[in-house]
Amino acid sequence: MTQKSEAIKGNITQEMKDVAKQENIEVDKLARLIADGKVVIPKNVNSHAKACGIGEELSTKINANIGSSSKIDDLELEINKAKLAVEYGADAIMDLSTGSDLKLFRQKIMDAIDVIIGTVPIYEAGVVTLSKGKEIVDMDPDDIFKAIENQAREGVDFMTLHCGITKDLVSKLEKQKRMMGIVSRGGTFMASWIKHNEMENPLYENYDYLLELSYEYDITLSLGDGLRPGCLADASDIPQIQELVNLGGLVKRAQDADVQVMVEGPGHMPMNQIKANMEIQKTICHGAPFYVLGPLVTDLAPGYDHITSAIGGAIAASSGANFLCYVTPAEHLSLPSLEDVKEGVIASKIAAEAADVARGLPQSWIRERQMAKARKEFDWEKQFDLAFDKSKPRTYRDKCELDDDEMCAMCGEYCAVKIAKGDF
Repeated sequence: MTQKSEAIKGNITQEMKDVAKQENIEVDKLARLIADGKVVIPKNVNSHAKACGIGEELSTKINANIGSSSKIDDLELEINKAKLAVEYGADAIMDLSTGSDLKLFRQKIMDAIDVIIGTVPIYEAGVVTLSKGKEIVDMDPDDIFKAIENQAREGVDFMTLHCGITKDLVSKLEKQKRMMGIVSRGGTFMASWIKHNEMENPLYENYDYLLELSYEYDITLSLGDGLRPGCLADASDIPQIQELVNLGGLVKRAQDADVQVMVEGPGHMPMNQIKANMEIQKTICHGAPFYVLGPLVTDLAPGYDHITSAIGGAIAASSGANFLCYVTPAEHLSLPSLEDVKEGVIASKIAAEAADVARGLPQSWIRERQMAKARKEFDWEKQFDLAFDKSKPRTYRDKCELDDDEMCAMCGEYCAVKIAKGDF
C-alpha cells in the first residue's frame, strides 16, 4: 500500500490525519489531492519519521542536505548538522554521504531526528564501484538497484533518482553548446555511464521494477533533474526542457501505479524565467509536487548563495514550487559548517514564508499579524519567539544599554511607534 493507493480507495490514514491537522486543511480534501498526485506524504512503511505533506494548497516545505565526503568523514558533525537544521525549521533531511560506512551514517542520522529522510542511491552505488577498484562508468546497474532496495528496507522516505536521462538525450546533449555541461553529481554518473557503455539508462529501462519497489515500501520517487542548469547562461535550454518532458511521462506512469512522486527542478536561473518554468513543470508533470534547488538568480555571489537561492526560492514557491532545497553560504565552495547549515535553513524559511504569505495561506498571515502586534506593543519576547532565529535578534537588541524597555538603539527616543503610541 501507499498513501496514494489508500487515498484513492477513500481510506484515511493516520499520516493524512496528522498532515491535515498541521496544515489546517480538511482531511477529505487532502486525501483527494493525494489521490490526484498533487500532494505527497513521504513516509516509508519502515520509517519512524513524523508525517509531512508536500504539494498543492500546503505550506512550502524546506529540505536541508547533509552528508560526509571522502575528504570530511565526521559522523558526529553530520548528526549535529541534521539536528541543527531540524531545530531551525527544516522539514526534511537528505543524506548525500559519499564517505565511509554509508549504512551506519544513514542509520545514525535517522535515529537522531524525526523528520523525513531522503537519499540519492546512485551515490552509494558509486562508492561501491570505486571500492572495487573500478571507475564510475563501470558501475554495475545491479548495485544501483541493490542500494535502492537496501535503503528502502532501512526506512528512507524519498529518493532522488535520475530516471529521465536517456541514451537519446545524452546524444543530443553532446551536440549542445552548454556553458557548464552537467553539474548534477548523480546526473553526471548516469550520463557518463550511458555514454561509456552505449546502453540505456537502467533506471529508465527498468522503471516498472522501480515502481514495484516504490509501491512495496511507499518510497516517494523524487525524479531528479540531472540536466539542471549550473549557470544562468544554461537556464531553460533544450536539454533541461527535454529531460523535463521525459520526467512528465515517468510521473504519469508512477501516478497510474499508485506510487507517490515529485519532480526536482532548477538550478541556476534568471528571475524573469522562474515563473514560466514553474508553470511548465506543473503542466508537463501532471501537477506533481515540485522540489527546487534555489533557483539561484545570479552566479556572482559565492559565499552568499543562501541569499541568491532565497530570492529565487521565494519567486518559485509563490509560482507553484512546493519544496525548497536549502542552499548554504558554502555552496560551490566546501561542505557546510554548522553555522552554514543554520544560515541556509533560515534563508530558505524566509523564502518559504514570503511565498506562503503571497499565496494567502492563513497560518502565515496569522504569524505576520502576531509579529506586527508584538512590535506595536514593544513585546520583545514575543518578537523573539516568532522569529525564525530566536537568538540573533536578542543579541542585536542587547548590544546597547537602553533608557527604557520599550525602545531599541536604532531610533531611541525618536521611535516613530513610541511617539505615536495611542494616537493612531
